[in-house]
Amino acid sequence: MKTTVVLFGGNGYIGRELTRQWQQVEAQAEFWIVSRSGHNDLQATNVHNLALDLTDLAAVKAALPTKIDYIVDLIGRPDADTRQQLAINQAPALVMQQLAEDYHVRAMGFVGGKLGPKSFVALKASIIQRLRTSELPLAVVEPTLVYGAGRHDSMSRLVPLLKIGGLFNANLKPVMVATVAAQLLAKLQEVGSQKD
Repeated sequence: MKTTVVLFGGNGYIGRELTRQWQQVEAQAEFWIVSRSGHNDLQATNVHNLALDLTDLAAVKAALPTKIDYIVDLIGRPDADTRQQLAINQAPALVMQQLAEDYHVRAMGFVGGKLGPKSFVALKASIIQRLRTSELPLAVVEPTLVYGAGRHDSMSRLVPLLKIGGLFNANLKPVMVATVAAQLLAKLQEVGSQKD
């Protein structure tokens, strides 16, 4: 039976790389990429792109297949407005957790963060604690600044500076997108295999 993977925010640079790496390991896996836009540079018969509000549990559930093996939340960015930051980061994670429990998935995945505004890092940590209350396996990666794979924004300009800072403090060392995706995939497969 084919592995079914749901990626929240999977059309971003981490999501595209995670999908690419997963396809190399499991060519027959089916990917359901859920985002606000539904746009994805990855086009394949086993990649299904959905434009949905990731805070609307009923709408997301209605659009997904009846079997899900893995579900991963790749959404995350800081916002100066506290309510907006909760809507962007926490609400989709809670929808993911509910779906994971409803579908009895093999594992959930989540991308935390070690670098950014204090409120953002603290929120990501509290979401991880919440997700760990589930009886389902959870795979977490907590990178610093993620770079590569076409990321060209104001944060990516800090990579050279952070590479130097990373020599003295591991919490500052930037991480390549391919490395983050590989770590997350390995953890998902490890914890997912424990459910057999």
